Amino acid sequence: MTSLLELLRRNASYRYTWMGQVVSEIGDYFNNVAVLALIMQTSGSGMVVSGAFLSRAIPAVMAGPFAGVLLDRLDRRRIMIASDLIRAVVALAFVLTIRQRTPWLLYGLSAALMFASPFFTAGRAAILPTIATADELHSANSLTQTTSWATLTAGTLLGGLGAAHLGYTWAFVLNSLSFVFSAWAIWRVPPNADFRPMAAKAASRSTRSDYREGLAYMRSVPLMMGIAMISFGWALGGGAAQVLFALFGEQIFHRGPAGIGDIWGFAGIGLLIGGTAGHWIGRQAGFARYKRAVTISYLVHGAAYMLFSQTRSFAAALVLMMLSRVGMAVTSVLNNSQLLHHTPSRFRGRVFATMEALRNAVMIVSMAAAGIASQYYSARTIGLIAGVFGFLTACAWAWCDFTGKLPEPSHPS
Repeated sequence: MTSLLELLRRNASYRYTWMGQVVSEIGDYFNNVAVLALIMQTSGSGMVVSGAFLSRAIPAVMAGPFAGVLLDRLDRRRIMIASDLIRAVVALAFVLTIRQRTPWLLYGLSAALMFASPFFTAGRAAILPTIATADELHSANSLTQTTSWATLTAGTLLGGLGAAHLGYTWAFVLNSLSFVFSAWAIWRVPPNADFRPMAAKAASRSTRSDYREGLAYMRSVPLMMGIAMISFGWALGGGAAQVLFALFGEQIFHRGPAGIGDIWGFAGIGLLIGGTAGHWIGRQAGFARYKRAVTISYLVHGAAYMLFSQTRSFAAALVLMMLSRVGMAVTSVLNNSQLLHHTPSRFRGRVFATMEALRNAVMIVSMAAAGIASQYYSARTIGLIAGVFGFLTACAWAWCDFTGKLPEPSHPS
């Protein structure tokens, strides 16, 4: 199986895709940090912050069905380039919000930016089996996911420094330029007939019937339903984490902003370790060992999250959060690799867009529920419940595996 460095050195198409990912994702965090800082400076309202999060999350969920169908109907490479160019224009328009005291323009631009995103992110997943050989595919998936977690850590840090030292205008300009660079990088990927697998019947089908066909395909494959269950279970805790990390840093451990940053930082370290471990395990494991590895890693995720919620030691809390994210990252890398290997090209856009929309939708509900629950229950109780959801999801997966309900899908045709 190809190593990560070999992949970048030998496969120019993947290298350009990866370069676009690195630059555009770091640019995203310049926008995220600048928007949140601008909100706090101009309004200081938690309600406005919540509105900004929702204005980003809800459109991303709504875009999922459209993105999935179009990525299977039209040229995926061209859709990704169009998504980048549209986001470049929208990102630049955020400059107008600097002197705009009301949040509505900010909400509208945030919604437009995130509505366009699934067309790129699901497209990037859908083209991986086309631009990478069978020997390279697991490495390409591992590097793509681990890069996303690395840019989360680096992008947040650089975004904060950029907004503080360069100002909001340059933060938004750099975000816009990052999308232009990404569009150029994807343009350098040579065209391929497999980028448009449904071209012959695109004109004779409605968008709704195509999306229903994709859902029917997913329901027909037990492994995909199992992976969807894992995504659902993770998002239940993952959405709550957006609220819980702040509560634990401020209210439980009384460490202030530094404590929040430490928790997020150790979570990021865990993701990077887990991504590396998932890559190594995937290189060694057959299908049966893959399913057992998911059981173990997700049990670790849920158990560590529960222990994190109850520990009195801040140092122990950081280590446990890191372990929780290691388990989650291993599961994510292995499951995504299976989706790439077993999903036929004509369904890839709909499968990956639907999985992404499912995660985002559940995270919205989880985030809102955790925020409301925090008014009535302690952060430790909410964290324990979030961990239990993860642990029970792992138990359900283990039961499905033990009873033979997760057979290996047939080779995609």
